[in-house]
Amino acid sequence: MAKIVIKNLTKTYSGGNVVALEDINLEIPPNETLCILGPSGCGKTTLLRILDCLIPRDRGEIFLDGELVTTPRPDVTMVFQHFGLFPWKSLEENIGYGLGLRGRPKEEIRETVGRYIQLMGLKGFEKSYPYQLSGGMQQRAGLARALAVNPSLLLMDEPFGSLDAQTREMMQEELLRVLESEKKTMIFVTHSIDEAILLGNRIVMMSRRPGRIREIFPVEIPRPRKIISVRAHPRYIELRNSIWEMLKQDLEQEGTSQEN
Repeated sequence: MAKIVIKNLTKTYSGGNVVALEDINLEIPPNETLCILGPSGCGKTTLLRILDCLIPRDRGEIFLDGELVTTPRPDVTMVFQHFGLFPWKSLEENIGYGLGLRGRPKEEIRETVGRYIQLMGLKGFEKSYPYQLSGGMQQRAGLARALAVNPSLLLMDEPFGSLDAQTREMMQEELLRVLESEKKTMIFVTHSIDEAILLGNRIVMMSRRPGRIREIFPVEIPRPRKIISVRAHPRYIELRNSIWEMLKQDLEQEGTSQEN
């Protein structure tokens, strides 16, 4: 059975005058990383927010593990571009925050937090506050907090978008490493073709507004992956060129419509 099934999903704004998403149909198997690409304003973030029940949908249905999703679920976790750490809490308190909300015993929280601090390479910074951490360390802490609650579904909204290029690549490989040991179903929104190819099992290409699924590309590059081996794979060049040509068409059409 598919982990997630999205049927005929549509979302509008401004009383129905602006169509953000139109007739989205998608099935995602367990433990897949699905990357979503598309022009700005095509509804990528809107889709994640609907899946997390942060905003309502106008039409359509979403099923998670065969159950209709109508209200927020504790087993769905979203990671945003900005790290979202509480500045008044230490790193270990930030990572354990979600576990505390769920009423987990203190000993379980301590053990779980310790495991994810070790997993994310944050050992020695347990008592540090966010302002004392680099951007990459803050993002690792945010990811550790998301993983610590053992989510059934991980939603990632351009989580590395604000990082510098070197830190971003480091975090990409960090995420690949974590997903090898922590099997998760993940939907990852990005503007980067390279990032989508590196991380994804499949890549959904969205059209410009109204956002529709234009094409789904299977990545077909073996795992485990490293940046250097992915970029050396013949499928990487083929995929990158195909996706860029499709994206360029949308950008050119958008420019033409603005001129007219």
